[in-house]
Amino acid sequence: MKVKVVRRILEANEKIAEENRRLFKEKGIFTINLMSGPGAGKTSLLVRTIEALKDRVSIGVVEGDITGTDDAERINALDVPVVQINTEGACHLDANMIREALDEIPLNDISLLFIENVGNLVCPAEFNVGEDMKAMVLSISEGDDKPLKYPLMFQESGALIINKTDLLPYTDVDMEKIRRSALSLNSGLKIFEVSCRTGAGLPDWTDYLTTLLAT
Repeated sequence: MKVKVVRRILEANEKIAEENRRLFKEKGIFTINLMSGPGAGKTSLLVRTIEALKDRVSIGVVEGDITGTDDAERINALDVPVVQINTEGACHLDANMIREALDEIPLNDISLLFIENVGNLVCPAEFNVGEDMKAMVLSISEGDDKPLKYPLMFQESGALIINKTDLLPYTDVDMEKIRRSALSLNSGLKIFEVSCRTGAGLPDWTDYLTTLLAT
């Protein structure tokens, strides 16, 4: 009986996600669902990405957190439209939360929408929200064992951004192990090694986004 309930929840979510997807397509918006564990640097990546692209690309952001508005305030300071969703305990965003938040985003004025999911390496990957692609951030400080411990997020993502590479000399992390394990789960995964603190590697990420928007 419990399995049937979960299936119904996922089926209902998928129906609303498809409605969101049709709306994004109608408006010409490319949507990225950005996921990671807590503290990996999703918001820092968004700040760096917006700074690099906002003169060429109109960007909007949906911020998801269990509580608080700190991340949304950082995005708002960049003068791009942003709306905060507080899940009040839920460990992920779902399609219905996104649908309700879209009323606060000027969809006719943006071409790229980031949905920053709640920090969690499990649940966000299970729920589509109508995105064109999922992308995930993994920080060096989380270790090199995460791909094989949390495979679904790596399998579902189109891009993996390995952040905080400036810390690499101070850790025992095996970067090649991360790449090898991630690609064993998803051979099509695009991998970017960046430091949001120093800016290293970020042009490769923003060039990739520019290419995606042009296709």
